[in-house]
Amino acid sequence: MALEIRQQMKLSQQLVMTPQLQQAIKLLQLSRMELEAVVRQELEENPVLEEGLDSLDEKDDPNERAEAMEAPAPIEEVQEFKGDSEELSQLDWQAYLDGYHSGSTTADIYEADEERPSFENLLTKKPSLSDHLMWQLNLTRIGPEERVAAAEIIGNLDEGGYLIASLEEIGQAAGISPEVVERALAVVQEFDPAGVASRNLQECLLRQVEQLGMGESLVGVVLRDHIADLENRRYPAIAKALNVSLDEVLGAGRIISGLDPSPGRAYSQEEVQYITPDIFVYKVGDEYMVVLNDEGLPTLRINSFYRNALSGSTQVDEKAGEYIQEKMRGAVWLIKSIHQRQRTIYRVTKSIVKFQRDFFEKGIEYLKPLVLRDVAEDIEMHESTVSRVTTNKYVQTPRGLFELKYFFNSGINTTVGDSIASESVKSKIKEIIAAENAKKPYSDQKIVNILKQQGIDIARRTVTKYREMLGIRSSTERKRLF
Repeated sequence: MALEIRQQMKLSQQLVMTPQLQQAIKLLQLSRMELEAVVRQELEENPVLEEGLDSLDEKDDPNERAEAMEAPAPIEEVQEFKGDSEELSQLDWQAYLDGYHSGSTTADIYEADEERPSFENLLTKKPSLSDHLMWQLNLTRIGPEERVAAAEIIGNLDEGGYLIASLEEIGQAAGISPEVVERALAVVQEFDPAGVASRNLQECLLRQVEQLGMGESLVGVVLRDHIADLENRRYPAIAKALNVSLDEVLGAGRIISGLDPSPGRAYSQEEVQYITPDIFVYKVGDEYMVVLNDEGLPTLRINSFYRNALSGSTQVDEKAGEYIQEKMRGAVWLIKSIHQRQRTIYRVTKSIVKFQRDFFEKGIEYLKPLVLRDVAEDIEMHESTVSRVTTNKYVQTPRGLFELKYFFNSGINTTVGDSIASESVKSKIKEIIAAENAKKPYSDQKIVNILKQQGIDIARRTVTKYREMLGIRSSTERKRLF
């Protein structure tokens, strides 16, 4: 069979993801903080974009405004001051200094509250666990080798305050014998907070008990010799082994449960991340109003200087014109994509409020089952678009702050033939467990029976799954004898 080359014409359709379309899809699924970062980056990289300012009038001549911005400020001629030696000698410097240090504070110089600096700018840095321990080490009198070993120990503590390196590893790193490291560890374990630099939970709790002066009491004995039974709540076995009453063991367990298993947690450097809602829902009369949150987002616009340069009012060379035109297309598309994103969020939220009106009126018990297709058909968009819009977007409502995905729930059948949202079932499970007797907690099957009495038909494995999603432990782990 001979091989030959042929040319053939074929007509076909193909979906091409242009860079502009990819950018629009990317902006649609970004969170608010990520969108702000993208906008700030575009403002730095694209000279055609600028942040809208109310003080600038767009009707002004861009050439005049550019000249005004580029022109240096006029320098006033300042004459040299020549002090009179006789007047300086007669000046009462002591009275002047006394008046200068009259006891006024920095806050006194601000007449109005608006002029005062932000309170956050006056806050000092929170000390870390390492800083707190090194401060105590510098106040402690120990030998130079022990001091080096103690500093090495402090540097090998995790966020909970536990020692994550062995004594041999610390000795090798510092070039010190394990005996010196052992003495340094004993010194560090006496520092505040109690239980710091422990190698395991048992040692951490024992150090706290010893600092309370209860090392030889029943509490200390239980921690040293019966920690396994204590973890599994085998209190009768502990009472039998120590020949004490069950009430005494329960009292010791109550004290142990009040100890801190993570002593370094108080000095954690983790910052609280506050959620800023993308949209607000207000109730005005009998209606719910949806309002976009544009606070913090820069108002973008095209720089009039470059706009006029493309229109021909300003002479530019060919390469500069091509560069400005390219940047102009990117800027216009970015502005349109952000506006489209905001409009889509508004429409999706408006549809959610329409479907979940009973939730806003009466509470979580009336949250309806809702899927992406319902909202997509309502606003005539694709399900993937609704999915991207509801990702990492939050809405502030009269019922609280929720992620938009919160309102989309699968339905669970009831005994009367209706369906109820899964979030409502989770709320009911949480209420049932909160009202149970701590000494006799409900099993998952018991919760199934209680829900069935309330008209909710649900399987035991579903209750187990929802309980784990809520972070609630099993009935054995929830059991409390004291």
